[in-house]
Amino acid sequence: MFKSAVLTISDRCSRGENEDKSGKVLIDIIKNIKGKVVSYEIVADELDLIKNKLLNYCDKLKIDIIFTTGGTGLGPRDVTPEATKEIAQRVIPGISELIRLEGMKKTKNAMLSRGISVMRGRSIIINLPGSPKGVKESLEAVLDLIPHALEMVKGKGH
Repeated sequence: MFKSAVLTISDRCSRGENEDKSGKVLIDIIKNIKGKVVSYEIVADELDLIKNKLLNYCDKLKIDIIFTTGGTGLGPRDVTPEATKEIAQRVIPGISELIRLEGMKKTKNAMLSRGISVMRGRSIIINLPGSPKGVKESLEAVLDLIPHALEMVKGKGH
């Protein structure tokens, strides 16, 4: 079992104007693969808010894997990758490359996602798109790699 956090980044969801469907899809998938969601939060598209949540998950709560949803597009308020990059210690490019590659098999728009995957301490952070369909398809692309990645982060080898 691994500990996870789900962070939805959306101005509208944070104000209660929209329901957070993407975060709920993530939670359902995590529970189906025997993960434990220890934190689920929604924040606005604000760089410092996102950074502070990610720092808390990694440094204080020692979460194994953090999934963000939203804020990875080309919009002026889409700052999730920038916030993630600012707190990262190591980049894991292959995870996001695979997510985009698999997404482009369904829609060319997947190449416009700017999501990144990183490590901070012994935590992995994966940025996912903001739509329920995008979250599901993206996570399905890398789901089978997550247990091995978490073992490697803990120093259990390749």
